[in-house]
Amino acid sequence: MSIKPEIHTLLEAILFGAGKSMSVDELASLLSLRNFQIAEGLQELKSMMATRKSSALQLTEVTGRWIIEVKPEISPSLPESFKPEIPQRLLPAAALIAYHQPMPQAQLRDMLGPKAYDHVRDLASLGLIDKRRDGLTRRLTTTRRFAEYFGCPEIEYRKVRTWFREEASKLGLTSAQLAASLAPDEQMTISEFTGEDKEIEIDAQAEE
Repeated sequence: MSIKPEIHTLLEAILFGAGKSMSVDELASLLSLRNFQIAEGLQELKSMMATRKSSALQLTEVTGRWIIEVKPEISPSLPESFKPEIPQRLLPAAALIAYHQPMPQAQLRDMLGPKAYDHVRDLASLGLIDKRRDGLTRRLTTTRRFAEYFGCPEIEYRKVRTWFREEASKLGLTSAQLAASLAPDEQMTISEFTGEDKEIEIDAQAEE
């Protein structure tokens, strides 16, 4: 008779196979377990992976979602063909968030239309952005994984924003023009940002 694998073993298999971040709720539903059992299993898995010698992978929590990823110190040494690709349809939203962060999700919706909500969900699932509840909307910022993907030398979101703006400035592009240049082949309508970045940043800092 076969022995049922331990929870942390099942979690490792699921997260590795998924190739994306998953919430405790999603994992609990898949395994028909309670949330506290999943949480304990994740912590055990994280500790076990951290103690493995010469391991290339780690378990990371990003915005309440868990993902198995390559360790940051190894990622730069990987061939470009082995690095994960962001679907092209998500690049405009990613660029706008990087340029205007901390960015209200409602503002992104004004710029991209209703599809912005799907893009935020998908970017968060990939561990590329952090979305935190901010009143009736969400506050969007980039993550370390985002910075690594785009080759940004900084990790802290304000420094990432500065880097993105400098890169856009070199090309003589506004944020909307930059986003449009990254858009898929189909026609996209991207509105210019109409808010004041300084005011948004002050508001965000006041809420921290």
